Amino acid sequence: MHDHGLIDTPDGLQAFLQAVRGAPWIALDTEFLREKTYYPKLCLIQAATPEHIASFDPLALDVKGLAPMLHDRSVTKVFHSAWQDMEILLRETGDVPAPVFDTQIAAAMLGHGDQIGYANLVRAVLDHELDKSQTRTDWSRRPLDSEQLAYAADDVRYLAALYQQMHAELESSGRLEWLQPEMDALADPEAYRADPEAAWRRVSGHKRLKPRELSILQAVAAWRERTAQSSDRPRKWVLSDDLLLEIARRAPAGRAQLRGLRGFPSGMNDDRVQGLLEAIRAGRERPQSEWPALPKQKPLSEADEVLADMAMALLRELARRQEITPAAIAQRKDVVELVRGRAQDSRLGSGWRHHVAGAEIQRWLNGETALSRDPANGLELKSTAG
Repeated sequence: MHDHGLIDTPDGLQAFLQAVRGAPWIALDTEFLREKTYYPKLCLIQAATPEHIASFDPLALDVKGLAPMLHDRSVTKVFHSAWQDMEILLRETGDVPAPVFDTQIAAAMLGHGDQIGYANLVRAVLDHELDKSQTRTDWSRRPLDSEQLAYAADDVRYLAALYQQMHAELESSGRLEWLQPEMDALADPEAYRADPEAAWRRVSGHKRLKPRELSILQAVAAWRERTAQSSDRPRKWVLSDDLLLEIARRAPAGRAQLRGLRGFPSGMNDDRVQGLLEAIRAGRERPQSEWPALPKQKPLSEADEVLADMAMALLRELARRQEITPAAIAQRKDVVELVRGRAQDSRLGSGWRHHVAGAEIQRWLNGETALSRDPANGLELKSTAG
């Protein structure tokens, strides 16, 4: 594999793009900082194909120069835990890389556990121990030394090797097509666009509020989200979740009341305070028909709780047979939706999860099969027909 090192000039970028033209896939990773900003600050991009490897300096280069490679639909983009990388590259280049292969999702389908970390996966699949000495590196500082660059390059050097081995395993086991719906979802740009009007759902403790208070929370959480975006500061630096809840409960109408709340930031300027008061008023005066509502759902009966427990046991057995961790297939809430007769609201109701476990659980719930104990093989499903 030819190592191009750190590329920080347009000519170097173009030379790399020319060198990798025609490659069927490319492994990608990013290094970024987000502790003091709303949007991640991109500090490094690493890339590897079967024959080439390089790191790109986005502090010196226009990242849009990588768009022809990132957006080429004939080239598979390989990531590990792709979400944040995809979010960053969408913001920097105007579109998400596609098509995508995420080794973390693929690992779950090969029995390596749900949401396994990159270093653990490299150890499990490639029997290699990654260097961890640069875990706390400030990637925004320049110059980057040789150890930092080698550490960063390893994130795609071994990702490339993972992809080749895992792709072959998935193909031979007939599970490659299981990945497609998951990968298609990752490549949807809308998944990464934050909706300020939905920000209230991420506020810790919102379920304890009354309906009118939820209306105020929705308005002030949306105000916080937009303020964080426009100032590029973490949302909790603008207002904490606890303070949002307190504002929703008290609905202060004036500046003195608002500034008198415990924990209210003393440095907030008057214009911003006025904007917050207008958001509070808008939430307070919103018609009841437009108040946000929490989903109402009756708790399961005791009998249905027992059914859910038994269905979870069946899920674990079906996962064991496939050598997949149960959490990679579904959560209890997915099983509960089957018990409620709402397969359309369960991940077990369609796709590969339905094929692996959902269909069998539904047949059991419908009385078409019965559970019994096989001393040699664990749980066994027998047809009740005839």
